[in-house]
Amino acid sequence: MRDTRFDDIRPYYDEEIPAAMRRIAASEFFPLLATYVFPGEELESVRRRVSGITTIREFQGEVMKPVNEQVIARSITSFTHEGLERLDPNQRYLFVSNHRDIMLDASLLQYLLFVNGHETSEITFGANLMSSPLVIDIGKSNKMFRIERGGNMKDFYRSSLHCSEYIRHTITEKRQSVWIAQRNGRTKDGNDLTDQGIVKMFCMSKPFDKIEALAELHIVPLTISYEWEPCDILKALELYESRFTRYTKKPGEDLNSILTGIMQPKGAVHMAFGPCLDEEQLRRYDGCTHNEYHRQVTRLLDRAIRSRYRRTPNNYIAHDLLYGQRRHADRYTPAQKEAFLDRLGELSRFDVADGDLLRDLFLGIYASPVDYDNDTND
Repeated sequence: MRDTRFDDIRPYYDEEIPAAMRRIAASEFFPLLATYVFPGEELESVRRRVSGITTIREFQGEVMKPVNEQVIARSITSFTHEGLERLDPNQRYLFVSNHRDIMLDASLLQYLLFVNGHETSEITFGANLMSSPLVIDIGKSNKMFRIERGGNMKDFYRSSLHCSEYIRHTITEKRQSVWIAQRNGRTKDGNDLTDQGIVKMFCMSKPFDKIEALAELHIVPLTISYEWEPCDILKALELYESRFTRYTKKPGEDLNSILTGIMQPKGAVHMAFGPCLDEEQLRRYDGCTHNEYHRQVTRLLDRAIRSRYRRTPNNYIAHDLLYGQRRHADRYTPAQKEAFLDRLGELSRFDVADGDLLRDLFLGIYASPVDYDNDTND
């Protein structure tokens, strides 16, 4: 008998897939999606194929694999990875990742796991993104589960505990891995830092043994690096607006960010899996209070994620431009600098009161990872 405690947030079961596929195939947006994913194929042929899908695995192989292949072919010059050999195909993990793109971070992980013979992971998906029946059907068919954000303190506690219980249930009982971002929302300023509340949330479902609470989740730090930051200009504009007023998302903004992230050229993309946090590491902080323990594990994750960030010439160019120096000039060519300056020049299209501030915010997105070298390793 299936556990019904998580019916409000869980992905679809296989038996729910056929109805979801029929809804997707009947959507008014299906022709646009079909043209992107299956270029050159007759629309009705694609519609019949999608309508005939009956399992999650089939959906991921027949639809999501081609989606990622199209993204890679059209907008990524190289997609590399390291550390995948550390993963045991028979083990299930909690991937804690930096978060640079709304969809692609997790989607590219799914693709990498799928094509290398690993079981794909479930994926956290912000409730704010589940804005339409089509998005819900695609997301829940692709192992996405709903995570609530905001609300009053009581509601936030309840949703955090519910999420914690579901993650533990998924890894230890359903035997599925889980991907979650290291913080609520994407990194906007280029500085990948873990929210201590995430670590606290992991422990909520097993509050009387903080070591075992984390050890049995098999936490793997995951780092994704983009040569060209997805939505870089949109992020800079959001940071700029946030300097002067409380930022409020505009209607359709999340969808625009998803589409921009998919379509925008990203250059070289690299995914790095760190070693699984083992019990010996987690016991280093056994004598700490709960709060201090969460803080120390947060720092451990930060060091693991940031140390594997693969910097590109763009990062060093931005750092030199931001600080008015040539300290890293040996790490890029004049042509690479010219290409970056062309991208930087696109900011002139926006009528803002302080163009220098917008420029510095944009440069900071790319420059921040250069300073990861200054992380301590205590």
